[in-house]
Amino acid sequence: MTSAEAGSLRRLAPPARRFLAHRKGVLVRLGLWSLAEAGQAFLVGHAVARSVDEGFLAGDPRRGLLWLGVALVAVLSGARVVRGVFAQLAGVTEPLRDGLVRRAVDRSMARAAPGGPGGTDRAAVSRLTNQVEIARDSFAGLVLTLRSFVFTAAGALLGLLSLHPALLVVVLPPLAAGLALFLVTLRPMAAAQRRALAADEALGEHAASARAALRDLAACGTGPGVERRGAELVADAAAAARTLAGWAAVRTAALGVAGHLPVLALLVAVGWLRGRGVSVGALLGAFTYLVQSLLPALHTLMTALGAAGSRLLVVLDRILGPEPEPEPELGPESGLGPGVESGPSTASAPGAAAFAVHTAAAPAVELRAVTLSYGVRAEPVLDALDLRVAPGEHLAVVGPSGIGKSTLTRLVAGTLAPSRGEVRVAGRAVTGRPAAELAALRVLVPQDAYVFSGTVGDNLAYLRTDASRAELGAAIDVFGLAPLVERLGGPDATVRPAELSPGERQLVALARAYLSPAPLLLLDEATCHLDPASEARAEEALAGRSGTLVVVAHRLSSAVRADRILVLDGVRAQCGTHAELLGRSPLYRDLTGHWNS
Repeated sequence: MTSAEAGSLRRLAPPARRFLAHRKGVLVRLGLWSLAEAGQAFLVGHAVARSVDEGFLAGDPRRGLLWLGVALVAVLSGARVVRGVFAQLAGVTEPLRDGLVRRAVDRSMARAAPGGPGGTDRAAVSRLTNQVEIARDSFAGLVLTLRSFVFTAAGALLGLLSLHPALLVVVLPPLAAGLALFLVTLRPMAAAQRRALAADEALGEHAASARAALRDLAACGTGPGVERRGAELVADAAAAARTLAGWAAVRTAALGVAGHLPVLALLVAVGWLRGRGVSVGALLGAFTYLVQSLLPALHTLMTALGAAGSRLLVVLDRILGPEPEPEPELGPESGLGPGVESGPSTASAPGAAAFAVHTAAAPAVELRAVTLSYGVRAEPVLDALDLRVAPGEHLAVVGPSGIGKSTLTRLVAGTLAPSRGEVRVAGRAVTGRPAAELAALRVLVPQDAYVFSGTVGDNLAYLRTDASRAELGAAIDVFGLAPLVERLGGPDATVRPAELSPGERQLVALARAYLSPAPLLLLDEATCHLDPASEARAEEALAGRSGTLVVVAHRLSSAVRADRILVLDGVRAQCGTHAELLGRSPLYRDLTGHWNS
């Protein structure tokens, strides 16, 4: 164990003991439910063995079916056990989250207060959001898996012993070997996880500082030095990720040894076991214990300890550990000298300079437990939805008609207020914000595109009145509007909206959004009247501009082009890549089949 890891364990042990000591009642109730889980594991394999030996092989099928009924009741009782476990779990995990949030806030306030270490705690937001959630989720997973493994393994091993002691002689050695190999990887993986997290934070802080100081970097000519430092940080993050992946491979090998060798050993030793009086039913019961109880519990334990355990140790140490030494002020040689927080030299809307500084590292879009109901007793269209969209990301939103896709875009645009929860764009709450400020944050292009009576140029430059003729011409070329503009008589010709097709109106609205300086574009099926080629060209152009793109997808191709896809199904939203959602979202597979048909 390294000195850093030993120090972490010493620091975390006392608060961990105090935390658990104050929750003895919850832990006792959790243990009682876990005893029921151990009994369930014991009964399943034992009943299978009895059904074979005393029932079917003994010529008494009725008795065999009776024992199988006992096994069925034990399996069905698992749902009640899981419900009881989760009912008690919140009594442990939620106090942990609340305590970590208080600790993170206290640390940040102490640093900012007069007499404190001074400076801005740039990791405070990460501790309050990402790191606290990692700690809570990891802790909940560890409680569930450790408890389940201990009691399930106890029930299964007792069952094997009750069937015949020779079964343990065959099963235990490969189990112990795989578990020992896995335990060897825990400390190196924790150290690798720590390095990966530190490298990720350093890279994120460097990127945020550099982006805020772009004007000064260009003026001082120190951009190359900052670029080299960024390349070094990227290389450090990649090296840490490779080390972590290497230890993950060793952990996978340990999982294979513990998860597959016991079954193979039992198969190989069937003749030896039969020679020592092990019955056919006992063999079948032993396989049941392994496949249904012991090996799944071991697999879950190793996965949780290998991933969640190391993350939890690192994150808790960062939140509960000692305050890090304040970083030295950045000098001129770093390229991030005076003027870092002065903001851009020009502003597209009132308060834009302060806004740019405030949101240097904020998500482009953030929904926090957002619920929207159109009426007091109406079913919610969106129910406690959490969502984060990173700056520059391309997100597609899909789901059945009427599921809430347009509602989501209106909430993000600030034209609709949530019943509960909070909607933020670039770190700022949008609900109740004046229209002028909302216009500087985002552009919403609805399905029914708006084109007004005026010149072509006026329509295209409506959201950016200072656009030059060259910029207007570039937008016309990017969206394939040249034939339409020539037909109308040029950029200064008058547009009569009624004479344009729905697709032509959409192209004009999309080109207008493309020219907008707003950092966020929201397309609510704004390409539904375009042919696939025009849609692809338009979305590629909008995704290539500086900023974030959220698209309510009209076709599968639109979803596939996105970085991530949000699937709304009215029950539980899921977010991931196209390949990930094909594997875990039945609704997305159905939508894909519908689009392809």
